[in-house]
Amino acid sequence: MTQAARIVSWSDLEEPERRELLRRPAQLNAVHVLARVREIVADVCERGDEALREYALRFDGATLDELQVAEAEFAAAGAGLTSDEHAAIDCAIDTVTRFHAAQVLPAIAMETVAGVRCERLVIPLDAVGLYVPAGTAPLPSTAIMLAVPAQLAGCPVRILCTPPRPDGRADPAVLVAARRAGISQVFKIGGAQAIAAMAYGTATVPKVAKIFGPGNAWVTAAKQLVAADPDGAALDLPAGPSEVLVIADASAVPEFVAADLLAQAEHSEDAQVLLVTTSRPLAVSVSHELEKQMVALSRRAIIERAIASSRIVVVDDLATAFAVSNRYAPEHLLIQVESPRNWLASVRNAGSVFLGRWTPETLGDYCSGTNHVLPTYGHARAYSGLNLSAFVKQVTVQEASAPGLQTLGPVARTLARLESLDAHANAVSVRLEALAAGMPP
Repeated sequence: MTQAARIVSWSDLEEPERRELLRRPAQLNAVHVLARVREIVADVCERGDEALREYALRFDGATLDELQVAEAEFAAAGAGLTSDEHAAIDCAIDTVTRFHAAQVLPAIAMETVAGVRCERLVIPLDAVGLYVPAGTAPLPSTAIMLAVPAQLAGCPVRILCTPPRPDGRADPAVLVAARRAGISQVFKIGGAQAIAAMAYGTATVPKVAKIFGPGNAWVTAAKQLVAADPDGAALDLPAGPSEVLVIADASAVPEFVAADLLAQAEHSEDAQVLLVTTSRPLAVSVSHELEKQMVALSRRAIIERAIASSRIVVVDDLATAFAVSNRYAPEHLLIQVESPRNWLASVRNAGSVFLGRWTPETLGDYCSGTNHVLPTYGHARAYSGLNLSAFVKQVTVQEASAPGLQTLGPVARTLARLESLDAHANAVSVRLEALAAGMPP
């Protein structure tokens, strides 16, 4: 059987070759995509709902009388799912709720010096827009991952956009997951036009302050575009194609490792999967397993193209394996070695970590409780995965009494003068002089 993935030895590579090995697939036609996205965003801003209906017909093949999902469609969606499907959605909502409820930030109130009180208020965002893709595969799990923290945070306005099917309906599982997770307003809008609608608002779609959720290159470009506009909407985190990196030693099970790589490869042709291992025999076995298992998978064509750019890297020891992983900064990091928890402290850059052979990445995608909206394309070096804090603002408050000002005012005035900001210093001086002249505190 032929090997499905290229095996390379890290120690045989020079530095330029190592950089090239860890390079992500290029974002194809990025300039063209951005130009077209600009046109779509401008069109939605100008023509609103009319433009959204035209794009639904052009891109989704759907003729829409109403953009918003009606109660009758929610009811039909619920009736169309089996009891097992309802139970699975409810279980996922429960685990995600449990983990995210533990992330609630407490308010803070304290005196930093006598007479000077500092506070932190935690305020939910006024309006959030959630985007759930439904292109090659509908993603009810994403509806859960976005809607649960938005509800827990207490955001007053929570809307969701998802592309319509050719019959003009939204995916039933997405609707059920959204409704069970607290979303009542769902719009059948996809792509860059959905991002534009939520960022600027239309006659039907409310304007939001921040947009959450994954998407293709068009959606990602639109999110970045509107986030750069003060009149647009902020974005959750930067993203690119999906990716996974597995660190494995000789104790790993080749069938498990290959299955984990294939699970990520089926997302899209530009998904990237990497195995970093201390065992060349394991590398060979996994390569063969990839070829063997993909034969039976329904998305084989997509997987084959993703696997074609995959990498299996053989390293001398686990310390080197973790150094390679931290350099790559994967969206998903699977650690399948002896005593995996002992190596957790070596992880510096990763969106989400999966410890041990019995923890497939699939659990995190659906129901372990962690969020599956994660930084990709190396952004895990600086960004965290989606969490409750993304749906709130932290506003600080300070209050000084007269004695407090007399204590800290001279410090502030001195620092202001160091920076040659006389007006800053004066704002303190006039108050201290008033107190010295007998103004009641």
